[in-house]
Amino acid sequence: MKRKIVVLFAILSVIAVDAQTGIFPSDGSKRPEVEQKKVYNEDIDPIEQIDQAIVRAKSKGKFVICQVGGNWCPWCLRFADFITNDTTIRKVIDENFEYIHVNYNPRKSQGAEKLEQGKILMKRLNNAGRFGFPVFVILDEEGKVIHIQDSSLLEEGEGYNQKKVLGFFKGWTPKAVKN
Repeated sequence: MKRKIVVLFAILSVIAVDAQTGIFPSDGSKRPEVEQKKVYNEDIDPIEQIDQAIVRAKSKGKFVICQVGGNWCPWCLRFADFITNDTTIRKVIDENFEYIHVNYNPRKSQGAEKLEQGKILMKRLNNAGRFGFPVFVILDEEGKVIHIQDSSLLEEGEGYNQKKVLGFFKGWTPKAVKN
């Protein structure tokens, strides 16, 4: 029994090292590096960021989309890259939304103040983090949460599906919601 536990521990250790180093143990190759810019400003108060976006959205007849996540989240950065490079999606966003990247980092290492800020943020956004990250929260021009979108429903393979993403955005434009 002890031997089985030692073997299991050794296997789990190799898996943990693999996850941290990015090396596949079976063939020694490295995972492909994806260079993505950091899109979340970790130095601003996310509540103030949201409030400012609501003011801008209201003055333009738009809604706010909060892409909640962080620079620590590869899928968050992938999505940001995806919508930046797709001109059709970008046009729908620009015409209908104030789009903001709302930083959320629930790690204790961030300190008590940041943890409390994170709790306040999740309360404000109707506990959107329950869907994982990134998560998209649509606010109307008054700042009311009108939809929370689980991003996994927009995925395809190692990226995002253009048709699903476009359908999501088009379905939540001010015009679509108010008609």
